[in-house]
Amino acid sequence: MSQTVDAALAARFGLTAEEYGKVLNIMGRTPSLTELGIFSVMWSEHCSYKSSRIHLKTLPTKAPWVVHGPGENAGVVDIGDGLTAVFKMESHNHPSFIEPYQGAATGVGGILRDVFTMGARPVANLNALRFGDPKTPGTRRIVDGVVRGVGGYGNCVGVPTVGGEVNFHSAYDGNPLVNAMTVGIAPRDRIFLSAAAGIGNPVVYVGSKTGRDGIHGATMSSSEFDEHAAAKRPTVQVGDPFTEKLLIEACLELMATDAIVAIQDMGAAGLTSSAVEMAGKGGVGIELELDNVPQRETGMSAYEMMLSESQERMLMVLKPEQTDIARKIFEKWELDFAVIGHLTDTARITILHKGKLEADIPLAPLADEAPIYERPFVHTPGPVRLTTVPDPVGIEHALLTLLGCPDLASRAWIWNQYDSGVGGQTARRPGTADAAIVRVEGTRRGLAVTTDCTPRYVHADPSAGAAQAVAEAWRNITATGAKPLAITDNLNFGNPENPEVMGQFVDAIKGMGDACRALDFPVVSGNVSLYNETKHPNGRRISILPTPAIGAVGVIDDVTQAVGYAMPDDCDLVLIGEQRGDLGQSLWLREIAHREDGAPPVVDLVAERRNGDFVRSQITSGKVVACHDLADGGLLIALAEMSIVSGVGCKLVKPLYDSAALHAHFFGEDQACYVIATKSGIAMIEAAEKAHVPARRLGRSGGKNLDLWQQIIVPVTRLRAVNDAFFPTFMER
Repeated sequence: MSQTVDAALAARFGLTAEEYGKVLNIMGRTPSLTELGIFSVMWSEHCSYKSSRIHLKTLPTKAPWVVHGPGENAGVVDIGDGLTAVFKMESHNHPSFIEPYQGAATGVGGILRDVFTMGARPVANLNALRFGDPKTPGTRRIVDGVVRGVGGYGNCVGVPTVGGEVNFHSAYDGNPLVNAMTVGIAPRDRIFLSAAAGIGNPVVYVGSKTGRDGIHGATMSSSEFDEHAAAKRPTVQVGDPFTEKLLIEACLELMATDAIVAIQDMGAAGLTSSAVEMAGKGGVGIELELDNVPQRETGMSAYEMMLSESQERMLMVLKPEQTDIARKIFEKWELDFAVIGHLTDTARITILHKGKLEADIPLAPLADEAPIYERPFVHTPGPVRLTTVPDPVGIEHALLTLLGCPDLASRAWIWNQYDSGVGGQTARRPGTADAAIVRVEGTRRGLAVTTDCTPRYVHADPSAGAAQAVAEAWRNITATGAKPLAITDNLNFGNPENPEVMGQFVDAIKGMGDACRALDFPVVSGNVSLYNETKHPNGRRISILPTPAIGAVGVIDDVTQAVGYAMPDDCDLVLIGEQRGDLGQSLWLREIAHREDGAPPVVDLVAERRNGDFVRSQITSGKVVACHDLADGGLLIALAEMSIVSGVGCKLVKPLYDSAALHAHFFGEDQACYVIATKSGIAMIEAAEKAHVPARRLGRSGGKNLDLWQQIIVPVTRLRAVNDAFFPTFMER
């Protein structure tokens, strides 16, 4: 690839004129093509976090149970018994629009590597997916490709996909979101980090061969789309889950020895980022001989090899005397193994290819002098809280409409493509509990895992909406009986050069931080995905809804104590928490009143903590047999979902509300609330009163109907049929 290196080429690589000027000052000369490529990817938004870093530093990241927070490949928390949970969430949004199957599949592969590179065996995958309006041409193709990609990779690699969320909105028409999360288990005393050490130690490449796929993938993910997005298909990586499975086993086998000094997966920016980050964190230099890099294509240049994002590859620093042992392990698993360089004392990265010095860059500026922007921002105007909204259709019609709408319809069509039980440790599968439960093999302990966010709330009020996302993740973990430990995040926003978008980001970070501190729920890892916008031919830019997706992990000492929301017959149903009946930004308002306005529901973090701690204590003491938090759709949707999952109806007592406010009572998306099924409602309400927790009796489970005081009676079979209909109809039409 022969191109003249100048400001115009730098601009094509995503560097501004000022950034290119900074490169010239650092180098003291015009960089080579390979050097320019290295600067462009390391200083891209995707790798450098140049628009978000100063704000991310305000998030709480520490707690007694946090072993490693942000800065490593994944976060690590102590779960007891000498074990840790290792987890992270990352985006593959832009690739999944261009090539849905491979974009989603390689997103799963990449997040798996972030986890097992730290010594953890992956035990669960989750995802958070956002798609455009189902009526928009192209949405069905993207849904189909993404779901097949997630399932195809996860199923083949042998890690269960146990949870996630799926939403639809026209704001995602030109820019779907594919956020992938992996959770693994590792011994606390066997965590592997990425800081290189030991001058002269060999740098070893393992895994698949390098090809030309994914070149400048990090740069592509740091810009908005336009009408020529399809031309970016070559920047999308191609995955091989069968090779990834071999790589997992080979790496974990090697990790049982003492051969590894440092290890890093080749993710965004491939060999460049892994080499630069390992050497930079260790304060050493690194020299690479690219002639030794395993290649699957002929005639590859140094530029192409350094920027390739071919999948299923890792970079290691090994103890010299253990190199042969490592080689034998990887040869046994039929994976490439090559010594491609060594550590130096120069604090520089030098790259040789075919006897020529292709790059010679001081390492510190690649990280320390990467641009950091304090971009201007404006706050989102505070939304007006809605007053009374008339009910135009009635309770039964609204209930059935909501159960059948894209955001609440059964996800069975999706879940059935995922192997949620491979490995035999999944205790609560998708659609049966507010969080999935995965048993920690060989113990009674279990992990509760979930992903959550309500973008329409964040769009209306970024601070409150982001706080709600954290609170809902905390609530969903709590509703199983598990103790919430920590979160990972995936912050999906539009163009940060737009002050309104940057304001959304700044306020969302504040809301997240407030909620994390109030709930003792630190952030231990995460990802920022900006420039999620589509530029239309007419010049108008369409931004996604601000979507700070939250992935959360909790622990329960005895997995047999975990509850789902399938309620048994003959139980009292009790509502924990205070209802306000706010309909602002609710699904009822959107689907029934055809409006998207008002303030989102109030997030009272003191009430969240108080109510949740009470519910968890009741679950672990064996007094709760089913639990479901109130979320999208409100109280009546929560009850209907409990009936659908269990096949058991319920008979409700008439609430003490004016009949004109019943729809707000039933469909307001009140926070800090749970529906619990218990054998003694009286005892539960008395216990709640002692704990100063609002509680009231809703009715009793039993029968085959959802029975609202004999005035509205809907068979559970009808609820299920309506709930099941959307996806098969949408995908088969």
